[in-house]
Amino acid sequence: MHGPPLAGWLLVALCAATGSYCLLRMRGEPPGRLRRAAGAEALMGWGMAVMAVPAAALDPRPWGPPVLAAVFGVAAVRALLPGRRDGGPLGHHLHHAVGASAMVYMALAMAVGGPAGGHGHAGHTGQERVPGGVPPLTGALLVYFAAYVVWSATRRLVPAAPTGGAGPGSAAGSGGGAGDPGGLAWSRRPELAEACRLSMGIGMFAMLLTL
Repeated sequence: MHGPPLAGWLLVALCAATGSYCLLRMRGEPPGRLRRAAGAEALMGWGMAVMAVPAAALDPRPWGPPVLAAVFGVAAVRALLPGRRDGGPLGHHLHHAVGASAMVYMALAMAVGGPAGGHGHAGHTGQERVPGGVPPLTGALLVYFAAYVVWSATRRLVPAAPTGGAGPGSAAGSGGGAGDPGGLAWSRRPELAEACRLSMGIGMFAMLLTL
């Protein structure tokens, strides 16, 4: 992607760490909707990590962008298939579809934006960067992911005030599973899953800024 190499490598580290954690989550979940959701998030995290590698270090064209676009195009369609929802919240599947579609959009923008070898990248004095995206669509996606990050941070990660009905039983139920296998209990904690989704939202926003 375009932008300072340091920012690109930080994004690579963030997205790779998120994708790795989602793989551990997938391993710890029983077969079903939650395992598929963790797998989709792992795919998103690793795909973002690959896409965020600075072009000065690795320019994936011409084969990389079409492959990424095809993979995430399939992921976007699968997220919306009725048979894949299994009673899960529709909003969560729509968010997966939007994220996968944004990856397709960025892959296509990568294919057409700037000459190979980094000569079109920002930060090279006296050289103009050729934008790869459509500004209105980029702006709409930026607004969506900015809103998602703010909503997720305020509604999902900020602890809610305890209610009168909350007791020891409910606290144990939210702790990640006392009956989970010892090495996997931490990988199923809901707050860590939400933190990973928040991280991917921030990473997607940062990558869209580089188009």
